[in-house]
Amino acid sequence: MEYLKALALFIATALAEIVGCYLPWLWLKQGRSAWLLLPAALSLAVFAWLLTLHPQPAGRVYAAYGGVYIGVALAWLWGVDGVRPTATDWLGVGVCLLGMAIIYFGPRGT
Repeated sequence: MEYLKALALFIATALAEIVGCYLPWLWLKQGRSAWLLLPAALSLAVFAWLLTLHPQPAGRVYAAYGGVYIGVALAWLWGVDGVRPTATDWLGVGVCLLGMAIIYFGPRGT
């Protein structure tokens, strides 16, 4: 259960970060309203807060988070940008998630 809770928290964190970066991208690249910067800032604040909810030390959380972020970013690529990831994209995600699991859940010396 700890694994699923950590994964769900990492996914929520990644979504908050991606939304917080995507909204300014829409403003800068597609000429959308600058008002998008307000929810973007809120989303990035939520992203930072979500990172604090993990029981692991901050550096380990940040390192492990990167693997999950890559997977969520590719899902975003597919779902929002409409670009289907390739088999090698998904292989890369698998490698990253394996690394994430080793970092986050690996045994610790006393």
